[in-house]
Amino acid sequence: MARWLVDPSNPLTSRVIVNRYWQQFFGIGLVKTSENFGVQGEHPSHPQLLDWLATELVRTKWNVKAMHRLIVTSATYRQSSAVSPSLLARDPENRLLARGSRRRLSGSVIRDQVLAMSGLLAEHQGGPSVKPYMPPGLWRSISNAKYVQDHGDKLYRRSLYTYWRRTVPPPTMMAFNAVEREVCIVRKEQTNSPLQALTMMNNITFIETSRLMAERMLREGGKSTEDKIAFGFRLATSRFPTSDESQILRDVHRRFSQRYRNDATAANALLGVGEFPRDSSLNAAELAAMTMLASTILNLDETITKE
Repeated sequence: MARWLVDPSNPLTSRVIVNRYWQQFFGIGLVKTSENFGVQGEHPSHPQLLDWLATELVRTKWNVKAMHRLIVTSATYRQSSAVSPSLLARDPENRLLARGSRRRLSGSVIRDQVLAMSGLLAEHQGGPSVKPYMPPGLWRSISNAKYVQDHGDKLYRRSLYTYWRRTVPPPTMMAFNAVEREVCIVRKEQTNSPLQALTMMNNITFIETSRLMAERMLREGGKSTEDKIAFGFRLATSRFPTSDESQILRDVHRRFSQRYRNDATAANALLGVGEFPRDSSLNAAELAAMTMLASTILNLDETITKE
């Protein structure tokens, strides 16, 4: 059966695989019903492209990295995501591929991204699953099992290694539409809800990564506040902020600087979130203000990627 699945004369396997890769990068597959290639599934929007990608995957001896590189270096993927009102009305799902994809990252990738930007991401590969931060009492509300949190580098491993109990999935992942693992789900619709923004602003992982990102902004961002803002914004979005965005972020920094200069207790409480030790050489009020600025940038980035 394994030989039959990958036999060049079998047209199905490679088509299903490249369609799922396309779905990963564009948010929707060339065949929208990526879970169903049968007679009740949807016809491909670009059948010749799907055929060529499938045969190319077989020709390169099922080289997954080469296929990913082929897609992300294509002119189609590298298009601007800007869209006119008329085109949006005509093609809201971008089935015509007339613009670049613009979609929110998955919950696991958002977590990995903020860990990487803060410098906390533990990049070593392999090993057993880990148990990062979890709301207290969550497991006990459903069963008698006890959740024993890990410490050290295990808190900052990629989401791929997060321990996943099927009946009690990680709540952060579920807030961002992770698929339930009770059944196999290939495609799931994304939602935009206030809970997602609240997660980004209040979850321990995101507060802690904001603090570490703020430390990077203070140490590496330059001398002026404008330079630090530009550094953090580019770290999160891979571009420089516009003048309007810079003005908003300067106002955010000014308000929080004033607040934490007048409330050392609140500043220390914010900087105490998470297990990673803070840089004691940095002024607490300034670090707290920059932490909130970093959190604002991360939430702005999340808003940009999901529109």
